[in-house]
Amino acid sequence: MKTRLKSLASLSVLALLFACGTQPTAEAQNPPRSTAGFAPANLNGLAMATFAGGCFWAQEEAFEQLKGVKQVVSGYAGGTKANPTYEEVAAQNTGHTETVQIYYDPKVISYQKLADIFFTASHDPTQLNRQGPDTGPEYRSAAFYRTPEEKQTLEATIARVNAAKEYSGKIVTQVLPLQKFWPAEGYHQGYYRLHPENPYITNVSAHKVEHVQQVFAKDLKNPL
Repeated sequence: MKTRLKSLASLSVLALLFACGTQPTAEAQNPPRSTAGFAPANLNGLAMATFAGGCFWAQEEAFEQLKGVKQVVSGYAGGTKANPTYEEVAAQNTGHTETVQIYYDPKVISYQKLADIFFTASHDPTQLNRQGPDTGPEYRSAAFYRTPEEKQTLEATIARVNAAKEYSGKIVTQVLPLQKFWPAEGYHQGYYRLHPENPYITNVSAHKVEHVQQVFAKDLKNPL
């Protein structure tokens, strides 16, 4: 696990030339199994979890693949401005970080399982204000809780992962109460599957998604 996550910091120069959030070009527009979309219309029986782990493209795809997850929406949280745009967040004018909101069935997958995946597989929670080639507070690691129970779960998970020395450094993820989640622009939703040939996807995002697939193979909707 350590080797896989550490490798994200030493990706090819090509990946550095294509930032998360770049407006899509004429890439594949109709790939199979697109996850593009916003919150489910029917929330009955669903719970929500909100995590920030660097570029939301990879986080959205990684959590979309899990059994019990109905939908994942890319967006922004942790800032002060209402209805922030990608350009405003990227300019570091709003205080937000790129975030995903996960709509899941707690009868199938628990909040604890989602936290385990977030802290041990979907990103490197020891990187401060960055994630691999993406730098800045808009890529910071954060976990937003809705209840005291969720806060306790997040803090206990951090303590357990630190104690197990899963990483060479300590987790720096912010644990914060969720104030407001703002969905990102439509072109960000389902981006990973809609634009598989984007150099950023192939050189950066895919490594994170593949790591979740390997470490939590039993939890995938479609086992490899």
